Amino acid sequence: MAGGTWTTQNKDLPGVYINFTAEARPSGTLGDRGIAAFPAPLPWGANLITLEAETYMTDSLKQLGFYSTDPRIRHITAAMTHASKVLIYRLGANGAAKATGTIGGLTATAKYGGLRGDDIQIVIQSSIDDPDQYTVQTLLDGEIVDSQEAATVDQLVSNDFVNFKGTGVLSDTAGTPLTGGTEGTGGTGDWTKALSIFESEEFNVLGIPVDDDSIKQLAVAYTKRLREDEGKKFVTVLYNYPQADYEGVISLKNSVVTSEGLTVDPIYLLWEIAAMEAGANINESLTYGTIPNAVDVSPKYTNSELIKAIQNGELVLTATNGQVQIVQDINTLKTLSVNRSRAYKKNRVVRTLDAIANDIKRTFETNYIGKVNNDADGRNLMKAEIISYLDTLQGLGAIQNFDPQTDIEVLPGNDVESVLVNLAVQVVDSVEKIYLSVTVK
Repeated sequence: MAGGTWTTQNKDLPGVYINFTAEARPSGTLGDRGIAAFPAPLPWGANLITLEAETYMTDSLKQLGFYSTDPRIRHITAAMTHASKVLIYRLGANGAAKATGTIGGLTATAKYGGLRGDDIQIVIQSSIDDPDQYTVQTLLDGEIVDSQEAATVDQLVSNDFVNFKGTGVLSDTAGTPLTGGTEGTGGTGDWTKALSIFESEEFNVLGIPVDDDSIKQLAVAYTKRLREDEGKKFVTVLYNYPQADYEGVISLKNSVVTSEGLTVDPIYLLWEIAAMEAGANINESLTYGTIPNAVDVSPKYTNSELIKAIQNGELVLTATNGQVQIVQDINTLKTLSVNRSRAYKKNRVVRTLDAIANDIKRTFETNYIGKVNNDADGRNLMKAEIISYLDTLQGLGAIQNFDPQTDIEVLPGNDVESVLVNLAVQVVDSVEKIYLSVTVK
């Protein structure tokens, strides 16, 4: 008997032709948050380093050259407590020389260029159990990070820290240090390269941990171009740059003192603030958000100075009862217009609007462009997709009062292949000001 599936009713043989289709479900989903990106100088690592929250504790040594608890990367570890993923473009990696060491016919070369390679040693000792074998250990800061047994040089296997090369027999050494590691040239061109690389990466917040006005200007221009011309919605965090006057740029004003009495350089605190902004949900404000392990601020500001900072579009910190809090979760926008109302000053609002733009763009690029007919059925499918997505946001409390009957229309565009979507949303902000009127009887 004939059978199978059918597209049109044109079969010649008698039989049963069955099509199985899944019930149509909206493909649009709320994108994950929590990804922060930073260009930063490091003495070890690949040009582009991806740190995952789940594996950071175990992988930081091989990726960054330091344990996660090392004070030298305290700022990165602080960021990882808030972000699900951190991307680091390693400034100074290009052109960095790799440290090397030679022991007889063996050449050991650091896996990455940079100064950290000079902290590596190779120790080779005859095996106690087998006189024809040698124990070859790779040490970083005097601690064994790799150990293996081999009889000859060519039997050695490269590890996360050193590449081995050569031929011949091995010979004992109490400890041969690798030397000659250097950093690359860096400079403004390296920052430009970093921003170019990040264009093809997905992230929510870009942190620029440097106090250099020329780099800050570059970052602001980059942020505006990608947000407005490329549709890539993210927010950039800078230190002491309120003149950006833009909803896509946050300016950190001051820093903190930790419970250990350490006054943190604001450039290092910027890592944590950027990661907090990246990890904040679209229905969450960081107003009055606390900075972990911080007990005071530096410098301190009076109440009138805090008001001026807020009016100037600065994200400022204050200390109350041994806790450090963000006074208000705002960006640098000060110049308001018809297209940029006061609501655009609030980072929670911007997070929601950015999520709508990014999520709808991703859904349509993945599932609609080139795949769905531009007819009434196709446009109704798109409309249903958007409605389902916005219903999700409304359920999360990110938007309110959305009416699918009046707040959205999907129409034919001017060209045969274009579609026009008119959409109205009312973004929800958090309660920040409570006014009480008390009548005493």
